[in-house]
This record gives sequence, C-alpha cells and structure tokens, in this order.
Amino acid sequence: MSAEAADREAATSSRPCTPPQTSWFEFLLQESLLEKHLRKPCPDPAPVQLIVQFLEQASKPSFNEQNQVQPPPDNKRNRVLKLLALKVAAHLKWDLDILEKSLSVPVLNMLLNELLCISKVPPGTKHVDMDLATLPPTTAMAILLYNRWAIRTIVQSSFPVKQAKPGPPQLSVMNQMQQEKELTENILKVLKEQASDSILVLEAALKLNKDLYVHTMRTLDLLAVEPGMVNGETESSTAGLKIKTEEMQCQEVIKIFVEDNLTFSLPVQFRQSVLRELFQKAQQGNEALDEICFKVCACNTVRDVLEGRTISVQFNQLFLRPNKEKIDFLLEVCSRSINLEKASDPLKGNMAAFLKNVCLGLEDLQYVFMISSHELSITLLKDEERQLLVDQMRKRSPRVNLCIKPVTSFYDIPASASVNIGQLEHQLILSVDPWRIRQILIELHGMTSEREFWTVSNKWELPLVYSSVILGIKDNLTRDLVYILMAKGLHCSTVKDFSHAKQLFAACLELVTEFSPKLRQVMLNEMLLLDIYTHEAGTGQSGERPPSDLISRVRGYLEMRLPDIPFRQVISEECVAFMLNWRENEYLTLQVPAFLLQSNPFVKLGQLLAATCKELPGPKESRRTAKDLWEVVVQICSVSSQHKRGNDGRVSLIKQRESTLGIMYRSELLSFLKRLREPLVLTIILSLFVKLHNVREDIVNDITAEHISIWPSSIPNLQSVDFEAVAITVKELVRYALSINPNNHSWLIIQADIYFATNQYSAALHYYLQAGAVCSDFFNKAVPPDVYTDQVIKRMIKCCSLLNCHTQVAILCQFLREIDYKTAFKSLQEQNSHDAMDSYYDYIWDVTILEYLTYLHHKRGETDKRQIAIKAIGQTELNASNPEEVLQLAAQRRKKKFLQAMAKLYF
Repeated sequence: MSAEAADREAATSSRPCTPPQTSWFEFLLQESLLEKHLRKPCPDPAPVQLIVQFLEQASKPSFNEQNQVQPPPDNKRNRVLKLLALKVAAHLKWDLDILEKSLSVPVLNMLLNELLCISKVPPGTKHVDMDLATLPPTTAMAILLYNRWAIRTIVQSSFPVKQAKPGPPQLSVMNQMQQEKELTENILKVLKEQASDSILVLEAALKLNKDLYVHTMRTLDLLAVEPGMVNGETESSTAGLKIKTEEMQCQEVIKIFVEDNLTFSLPVQFRQSVLRELFQKAQQGNEALDEICFKVCACNTVRDVLEGRTISVQFNQLFLRPNKEKIDFLLEVCSRSINLEKASDPLKGNMAAFLKNVCLGLEDLQYVFMISSHELSITLLKDEERQLLVDQMRKRSPRVNLCIKPVTSFYDIPASASVNIGQLEHQLILSVDPWRIRQILIELHGMTSEREFWTVSNKWELPLVYSSVILGIKDNLTRDLVYILMAKGLHCSTVKDFSHAKQLFAACLELVTEFSPKLRQVMLNEMLLLDIYTHEAGTGQSGERPPSDLISRVRGYLEMRLPDIPFRQVISEECVAFMLNWRENEYLTLQVPAFLLQSNPFVKLGQLLAATCKELPGPKESRRTAKDLWEVVVQICSVSSQHKRGNDGRVSLIKQRESTLGIMYRSELLSFLKRLREPLVLTIILSLFVKLHNVREDIVNDITAEHISIWPSSIPNLQSVDFEAVAITVKELVRYALSINPNNHSWLIIQADIYFATNQYSAALHYYLQAGAVCSDFFNKAVPPDVYTDQVIKRMIKCCSLLNCHTQVAILCQFLREIDYKTAFKSLQEQNSHDAMDSYYDYIWDVTILEYLTYLHHKRGETDKRQIAIKAIGQTELNASNPEEVLQLAAQRRKKKFLQAMAKLYF
C-alpha cells in the first residue's frame, strides 16, 4: 500500500461515517424537511444545489402518447418544486453574489421569472411602464431584483469566463453543455435588448420614499395556500423581510468603496462621513442597516490599513462577534483591494500585518483557520509569521498540530462546519504549496470517494504522454495528487514562477519514487528542463555560463536510451538549443553518439548548425556541412504533390501538403529555432533561409544577409519547395532574432530588405536607418561601409523616391561611392516633393549638385530658394581648393546631421 493510501485509510477510519445525501424528492414528501435541512451547519446538498435540482425536475419535458416532446406540465408537483426553489433562495436572502456564483444564467433566469410570477407581476408587461410607488412592496422588490440581476449579468458577460473542466469528454455531456451555452446566449441577447429599460427601472427605485419587502419562506408558504383560503397577495404584500430605502440605496456604495481601495480616489473624510450617517440611522432603530454598517466599515478599515493608519474603534466593535459571513466578506474585500502583481512592498506588508492581527485576535479556531489558509494569507505572510500563528493556535488548543510531515495530523484540527467541498476545491485551485495541496486532497477524499479532483480546474493540463500514465494509477488519492502537483508545476514553469515549480516538482518526485520508476524518470526530466529555464532566465541573461553539472545532465538526457519512458519533445529541443546557445560545439560535432544522430532529429540539426559555425573561417570548398545543412532544411520546406488523371486523360494537381521526407516538420523546425539565442547560430540560420528565399525564380528584390555565399546557388527542383512558407519563416525568424538583440545591424538590414521587397517603404527606411544608427553611436561616427553598402543606399534612395521625398533622394545620391548625378538631378526637377526641400540644402556637400540647384531655381524664378542654394555653395569648407581632409570632414558633418534628421522623421 502506498503512503498516500495509508494516510487516507487512517484518516477515513478515524472520521465518523458521512450521512447519506438527502434526495430532492424527499422534500416533496415531507413539508417541514426543507427548513430542518437548511438549518444544518453544513447541509448536503447545499442550498444552491437544491435550487438547481428543484428547477431541473420542474422543467423536465413530458411526452404524449405519440412520444412527442411536450412542455413541462403545469401540475401540483411542478408548482411545489418551483416553490421549494424560491424558498431556498429566500433562505439565502436573495443574495445575488451567492446565487450568481453558483447558478448558471438559465437557472437564475428561471428562478427570478418564477419570483416575478408568484409576486403577481403580469407576464409580458414592460417593467419600465409600471409605477413602482403604487405596486405592492413585494411586487416592486421582485421587479428591482430581476432588473438588478439583468444589469449585473450583462456586465459580467463582457468579461472572459473560465469554463468548468469536465472529466473525459462524453457526447451527451458535450451536447448538454452546447445547449446550455446557446440558451445562455439567447437570454443575454434579450437582457441586452432590455438593458436601457432595466436602467430606468433601477433609477426610478432610487426615488422611492417607502420601504420594500422581499419574500421570505413564510410569505411564500402563504402564497402557496389554495385560493379562497387566505388572501395571499394582501398578506404577503406587507409581510416578509423589510428592506429599508436606505439599505437599498447603499447597495452601488459598497462596490464603489471596494473599487476605491485600489485607486484611492475618494477622500477618506467622505468615506468616514458616509459611515457616520449609516451608524446614526442604525442607532435610531433601523436594524436592517447593521450589516451595511459592518460592510462599509470593513471597506474603510482595509483602506486605512493599506495607507498605514490605525484600525478604527468602530471596526473592533462590529467585529466583537465575528461569524462566517463577516470573515468571508472581510477576506473578499482584502483580496479585491490589493493587486499583488503591482502592489508595493509597504502595501503588502500593511495587509499582511492586518491579516495576522485579525487571526491573533480571534478565539474560534475555525475562523483562524479560514483566514490563515486563505490564499491571500499564504501569499503575504512569511514562513516565520505563519509559524507564529500556528504556535498561537497550539497554545489555545493542544489538539491542533500543523507540523510539516505527519499529514494525518491535519485531522486533529476541529472539523469546520463552514468549510465545505466547494471551499476546499477553491483552495485547491489557488494553492501552490505541495503540503497544503496534499492536506486538502486528503480532506476531500475523506468527504467523498466519487469525485475525480484532478478535473476541478481546466488550467490543470498535462501532455497526453504523461496523463495516460498518471491516470492509470489505481489509488485515487495518489492519482489526484500526482496529476495536480505535476500540472501545477508545469503551469508555474510556464508563467516563469520557477521557485514554486521546483517545490511542486520536488514533492512529486519524492512521491512517485516510492512506486513508479517510469514516473520518477519523467520528473527528473522535467526538473532538468526547469533548471535550464531557471538558468536562462537568471544568470544566463548576463552571459554567465551554466554550471558544469547542468551541462553534464543535459548530455545525459540526450544520450539516455529508455524507450518506454514518456518524454516531451520540448525537452529535447531545449537541451539541443541549450548546447548551441552555450557553444558546446565540440560535443555536438565530435562527441555526440552516432545513434543519437539517427534517432533524434534535433540533435542532427544541432550538429549541422554547430559544424557550419566551426567551418565558417575555412575555405569555401571545405564547407561540406553547410551543404548538408542546406539540404536538410530544403527537405523540411518541401511539399509533396498528389495528381489525378481525369476522364479526358489530363493530369491535374489536386493537393499539395508538407512533405514527410524531412527530419521534422516546418512548424517543429521554427519552434526549435525560436529557442536559440547564440548570435552566430541565429545569423547562420537566417542566412540560409534568406538564400533559400532568393533562389525563387520570380524574386525581383533579393534580401541580403551575412555569409550568404556559403550556400548552394540553386535547387534542382524549385517546384518542390514551398516558397510561401519560406517567406513566412524568414519574417518570423528575423522578428524573433531582433527580439533577442534589437541592435544587430545585420538582422536590421534583413528586416529592412523584407519591407523593401514587400513595398513597405517607410518601414524599410526605419530599419535601414536603425541599422546605421546602432553601429555609429546614432550617426555621431561614420556608418561602416559594409553596413551602408551601395545596394543599401540605392534601396534607401528608391524608398525616398517612391515616398515622393525627392530632396532626400538627391542628398542620398552623394552617399554612393560614385555620386549618381543623373538620379539626383532628375529628383530635384520634381516639384511635388513631400519633404522639407530647401531646408535640406545645408546637408548637401557636393558643389555640382548645389550649382544645379542654383540654375534650376533661377530658371523657375524661385529667388528665395536660389539664395539658399547660393548661401550653401558659399560656405568656405566646401571650397574645392581646400585639402581633401577638410572636404571629407565637411561631408561627414553633413552626413551626420542629415541621417539624424532622417532618423527623427522615420523612427
């Protein structure tokens, strides 16, 4: 027996047997059973579950003699079931927060429509046309409740909703989910159409000056009496739970105060004055405001805590007799009042101290446990602070023991009536503490043996190769624990929370070591990948080499020959990329075992890349591996065609798909390449794809790249290459490379050429200029001639010409090794230039071009512009008699100013 199974058996054997769950039909048979059930400290089924069951049974369709589907019959059974659902909602005081959290939109829509019906709201009547002031109080309140829910639901539907994750997919379940989704969408459509009316109804409610009443279980019983025995409408209209006008108007306030705890927009004095006014009305005998006073006071207290002020006397008075509802609300306000990702350390410290002090001031251990086990407390309180709370709990009750190892001691905590399955599942979703996860699962398995708790959250996803092994574990508790620990660890790794991922993986490794060598190796592999991620995101960013033992573990993984061990392809990709990124080229080219080159395509690709990098300095004829790498990539980018011969004997192409002859698919290649960071390796693979892009026959504008001469100049079968996929890959790769290093001038030129080839001239100029800027200290130094080659300058000239910036064209013509006077003169003749024209004349250093400008303006009668050109010619540093050094300095100064001006324009 595994340790987990033993723990569970010990725990369940020491716990009293759980009584059987009450069935829905029993409430039909025994009228008084519902109230007795709801008075239980932890009723099973829970109230909201009962609402679902009652309405589900009442809405079941019937069938006639021809077996045709008919609407649910309006009989006594169904009327009683609907009434029972309403009575449960009345027991919950029509709390929309509770109802919305647990009921779907169709169920809650049905419930509130039944409330409207039983409250004598005429069906089909627009609520906006009804005068709330003249309606019976319960009728008006039913209308307000429905329209308040309508607006809340419309707002809530605008946010993304996490769908509940079912177990293994079943057709019937999927059909049911689809039907519910369609029904929800139809209801939302109607609610949105009526939204303006609902807003008017709620605004009218703010003007009411009379108290309202909401149905209670007693008033609903009165309405259920057969007609003629009691006037139910009259009786219920002045009975029920009284809702003071002030209480109703204070509902949009609590929400505003909670939101203000994040923004600190409202003045503290205003918030305190609202609370004082509520206290005064409560002291005048309005007991209905007591709960509102506490909620507003709790909101104000949390605001005080966050800003470092002392806790008010009012809060201590209202919290003298805490209950579950008060603590739940306080924790909700605390959670919604702090953004843990953005909050400063002082804010977090203030909140942590508040939670700790609240715990230390409580006497009931159940309430202490509610707060200390809440995710906010676990996140904010340090280990030593949490230990202090544990010590305090031990002093109050010697039975409490929360030590780290003995899991069964968790059951020494007095059973809390307020902690049900739903709350435990919620804690299970939030927790990243392996010991806490283990505790919760043991508790849950002690409550029920029918649930599969690995299905609680749809965020818990495992690769199929892992889940097929883990879900085969026979012990349910062990299966759930292994699945959840690994799923949470993978999720933490994905979001770069490496410390928690390491804790979760370590706990999982310790667990599976006891019974499964296969899963033990899986966990060792995942921990290796995690260590790679941790190094790359940490010291690796600054260029620090990984420790030698990590490199040895990577080699060990690559050379491992265990065919029955499940593995993720990403680990192989990361290991090979890791070796390339840290220039372990000797291993990849000389030491890697031969069987690996045959069995692992990523090792084969890594070897070819490493060998090509090593051979770069050598003569062209020795670059055999470059040709091998080229052939491998060409094969990956090839497509296979299927042909069909028609009735007329002609052969036509019917399908093209990715070839299966390559060592991997193109998507796998791209995924692998996006794990590389080593500049030379990225430059080599970019160079290869650029060359492959350029061999296409219909290419007008080649893309330039470094080392492009090492690749073959042609492909035997051009039709076999998917050049569209090649073009996409080039774009993806250069975008990725620039995300690694945005200052690599070679990659910037490639990006500029891509934009140039696709007629995006402004973007092309941006990257041509950026390439020059990064290698010249923003043009304060001369741009190296191997960066601004004649080809690059000519492309910049064409970009400016097509953007109608003709003066810029003329100035750039000076940058060529041989000044292109023909193009310069032609561009200056254009009169619709979209650039600064004569403002650029100070950037011209070639006297011939300036003389041409003088002649041109004189010919056109443009006297002012002619004078500007003459002034530019007259500068002494441009005198042809000057030494060559002076002329070069003048040219360089003008190049610098012009390129900086262009950068400001296009950056």
